[in-house]
Amino acid sequence: MHQFTVTLNSSSAFTHFYPFHAHSLHSIFPQNPKLIFPLSPANNNRPQYAFTCRGIQLSISNHCSTSLGPPQNGPFLRSFGVKNIDVATLGNLCVDIVLNVPELPPRSPEARKAYMEQLSASPPDKRYWEAGGNCNMAIAAARMGLCCATIGHVGNEIYGKFLLDVLRDEGIRMVGMSEDRNIIDSSNALYETLLCWVLVDPMQRHGFCSRADFSEEPAFSWMNKLSGEVKMAIKQSKVLFCNGYGFDELCPSLIVSALDYAVEVGTSIFFDPGPRGKSLSTGTPQEQEALQHLLKMSDVLLLTSDEAESLTGIGDPLLAGQELLKNGVRTKWVIIKMGSRGSILVSMSSISCAPAFKVNVIDTVGCGDSFVAAIAFGFIHNMQLVNTLAIANAVGAATAMGCGAGRNVATLKKVIELMRESNINEDDEFWNDLFVKNLGAREITFLSNKVINGSNNKLNRVALQKVVSELLPKLQPGLLEGKVVS
Repeated sequence: MHQFTVTLNSSSAFTHFYPFHAHSLHSIFPQNPKLIFPLSPANNNRPQYAFTCRGIQLSISNHCSTSLGPPQNGPFLRSFGVKNIDVATLGNLCVDIVLNVPELPPRSPEARKAYMEQLSASPPDKRYWEAGGNCNMAIAAARMGLCCATIGHVGNEIYGKFLLDVLRDEGIRMVGMSEDRNIIDSSNALYETLLCWVLVDPMQRHGFCSRADFSEEPAFSWMNKLSGEVKMAIKQSKVLFCNGYGFDELCPSLIVSALDYAVEVGTSIFFDPGPRGKSLSTGTPQEQEALQHLLKMSDVLLLTSDEAESLTGIGDPLLAGQELLKNGVRTKWVIIKMGSRGSILVSMSSISCAPAFKVNVIDTVGCGDSFVAAIAFGFIHNMQLVNTLAIANAVGAATAMGCGAGRNVATLKKVIELMRESNINEDDEFWNDLFVKNLGAREITFLSNKVINGSNNKLNRVALQKVVSELLPKLQPGLLEGKVVS
């Protein structure tokens, strides 16, 4: 176990340099730091304490002093220099209210708004509530053993308290975006937790609506700058995840500010435009500019094949991925999600393809969010590209076997079971047609359950069993340590 000592001038200095709700060390470390023991007094007879977080022991000596500034040898954070959060999500925090309805709401905005207001008149039973939005990605990532934080706004009402309870129970840090919480009027609807009504008709078709759908301004347009707390969370994160739905809550300029700050402090950016990508590309000048900035400056882009075609005008997913990669400034990976067919990862030097796992699909809500969490896991752990796709496909498929998102996303136990079964959907006609068109581009690695490792010209077939044997040792320790709700 590693040990190092941090010296603080005062408890107030501790608060100054670690502003996450600094009333406890639980606000600093995402994965439940534990007090080991009080150390023997230092030379100055002032108390010291030892804590652990993710295998690193931290000794803190609290020097009682009236000085509130940093130590004279430089800022505390620079001497610490540790990115102790694996993944932080930006915005898109909401509570899903999942209801069965006789029919989906009407199409006209006026009728839909009236329908939503009727539903909102009184809170539905709590059994219909679920954490939604970027909570899905954070929960899936935390269940894989990653340290996670969510950055956004949660109101001070029953829904906000519910959401905070869910995040706490899953071991996820919540970082509020408001600089001064005292100015927030909890009775004002503008500051309430965002609700998303998830309506399911007898045919199991989904309809979604929230108050963000009926406003020209983002739901939290009163946010106009990054707080010190938010900057600290971004700086301490290895990956910052943004998606298109974040624009429903946050102003484009604020999202761009977060992106630029992440670049400045060396935090990798993941961006999934989602269905909002199309509307953003034809939206306000600020939305269009922010979208293009995200597409160029993100390290990893994630899109469905339809979304990739919408943004590039190219129907072939491999060619669309290459176009997005070529147009990027920092882009390392472009990942194309193709549902039941699988996924593709395009990098500067290679292309990796992995068919999807065969499962009985119950509900696809949250599958894409879970998939992103596993991509972040592979990115952070520097895994082989085809292995990263395989585990992401497994996590997405395991989520589809459940009902809904939030706490219903995949558990690590279910993911491991699925990978051990090694039953994938090899649509030979689709993949062969794709390869024939693109084999001249660059080397393609293809995950297959039918062949032993081998290559044919630029097509390198990798056996699924080999990939699974490499992945399971990376996943099983997390299961044994109880990091995942089973």
